[in-house]
Amino acid sequence: MNPKIIAVDFVASLKGWYRSRGILFWSLLFPIMLILIFGAIFSGVGDTKYTLPVQDLDDSTWSHTFVGTLSNISVFNIEKLSVDENVSAYVRDKSLAGALVIPKGFGDTIAESFIDKNVSINVSFYYDPSSNSYSVLQGMISNTLQEYNMRLSGGNHIIGITQESTIGKNFNYIDFFVPGMIGFTLMQTCIYGSIERNTKYRKDGILRKLLTMPITRTEWILAKMLFMLFLSFLSTVAITIVGILVWGMTVNVNLVMIVIIIANSFLFSGIGMIIGRFVKEEETADMAGGAISFPMMFLAGTFFPLEQMPVFLQSFAKILPLYYVNEGLRNAMIYLDFDKAIFNMAIVLVFAIVFFVAGVLLTKWKED
Repeated sequence: MNPKIIAVDFVASLKGWYRSRGILFWSLLFPIMLILIFGAIFSGVGDTKYTLPVQDLDDSTWSHTFVGTLSNISVFNIEKLSVDENVSAYVRDKSLAGALVIPKGFGDTIAESFIDKNVSINVSFYYDPSSNSYSVLQGMISNTLQEYNMRLSGGNHIIGITQESTIGKNFNYIDFFVPGMIGFTLMQTCIYGSIERNTKYRKDGILRKLLTMPITRTEWILAKMLFMLFLSFLSTVAITIVGILVWGMTVNVNLVMIVIIIANSFLFSGIGMIIGRFVKEEETADMAGGAISFPMMFLAGTFFPLEQMPVFLQSFAKILPLYYVNEGLRNAMIYLDFDKAIFNMAIVLVFAIVFFVAGVLLTKWKED
């Protein structure tokens, strides 16, 4: 082993690193960006407040006391619902983790329990299985009920809890996780595919040589987009088949889902073309693609529920294209809520038109 050779090679690599402004910039910015993102997500985890709508059908002194007990718990933000409110629809429309319904006879049962220790009654917890924080919410409600039972009767099971899914079918969390994985996978494929074409082809002189070929820029871009669409549908089919065979997930294939996948491909291919136009070096372009796609992956509700994030990050997530791709696919594939699916699809289409047209206009075959 020759230490001199190792030292010379290290110094050469170091000089190449700091002489490249792009690589220097992104190699420092990317880890800083990640720590800022994850710090913002998790720094307030202990201070997370969960919105808990409560429908009091009993309207008694005992039910008011119980709601007051819930209100005194710092993690709960109680919303009182009218007796006419459709709780399941409210949870779905507001994208909440769950809601609590206090039944008629709640107060009478508690009063009777002082005489008959065998009486009991259940409150109903309506939950959204697409939210992986509903179990946390249910656990806190169960703990509160346990303490309430202890105060009422020294531990007798007077008040229990039943669960009602806000979706008619019994879904697992994987059913809701997979659409997000499809959106994220297609985003990565299209962004990096476009970056590789534009930066590598420019570096190798292929774009310049295309000027001498009997093919227009529009024809070339559309041909590449057909290939990206092929990869998008191939990835979607592969993820879906594995989900069905391995986890027994439920998938509904429909036109809205297909349109979102197509729009998603054009959208993120356009973003990749824009990155490839302004970032010349291949390695730097990959870092720039990661700096855009990775924050979007974590902030757009692919893995983490938005309610676990600070309010400003929840607002920021709703300007990210991937958020609407994920929500559109979930509503189309899982909920079968086509009003929301079409709304999200329309937003994705607008994003796709803007970014793809911008990417096409900025893509040049001539060198600057």
